[in-house]
Amino acid sequence: MSEIGHLLARPEQVKLKKSAPTGLQQLRLNSTRNGYFYIPASYRIERMLPLVLMFHGAGGNSQHGLAPLLNLADPCGLILVAPASRSFTWDVIIDEYGADITYIDKALTHVFAHYAVDPLRIAVGGFSDGASYALSLGVMNGDLFSHILAFSPGFVASAVQRGNPRVFISHGTNDTVLPIDKCSRRIVPQLRRAGYEVSYREFEGGHNVPIDIAREAAHWFAGKRAPH
Repeated sequence: MSEIGHLLARPEQVKLKKSAPTGLQQLRLNSTRNGYFYIPASYRIERMLPLVLMFHGAGGNSQHGLAPLLNLADPCGLILVAPASRSFTWDVIIDEYGADITYIDKALTHVFAHYAVDPLRIAVGGFSDGASYALSLGVMNGDLFSHILAFSPGFVASAVQRGNPRVFISHGTNDTVLPIDKCSRRIVPQLRRAGYEVSYREFEGGHNVPIDIAREAAHWFAGKRAPH
């Protein structure tokens, strides 16, 4: 039995026997709140691609989860997976880790079974509540995730620290939903004291993900030089 909050899904070690569709697809896992995943047009079965698991904010859905990086998936060669939370936001924010962890494991298992994913380049990311959830799961699942992308997070809720993923955090200086002084300006030093390498970007703006910030995060993860 796994520890609370620990994901078990891992990329398939056996060679995939056939290619699979590209583009935007729905996760069909017998649930009323499923999600979507996106496979870039450049995908080929013989070449593993990096993957980003993306979480939406409170009251959002899986399309909102995809939104920050969807237009960057093809240029950066990224597989995106965006499950929907079981309730209006993620389980640990309401109570404790549970139903969402189970569904996320199912979603990742499905994508890992059909697509060639680079096991050394798997990120978890999100916006707002989704960013808090990404940070929390990323810290606890550093044996799976190599990177964490957190856009305007509020907190980190992790009982266990596994591995040492690299972290990208952004936050608007005029954010009135999750004020920067109470959130990222506390989270970033906390993570650095814990030994994490954190790339931190503040921007003039509110509770959103500017395209230039999303582009920088995507290129940071993909190991590409961001265009100016």
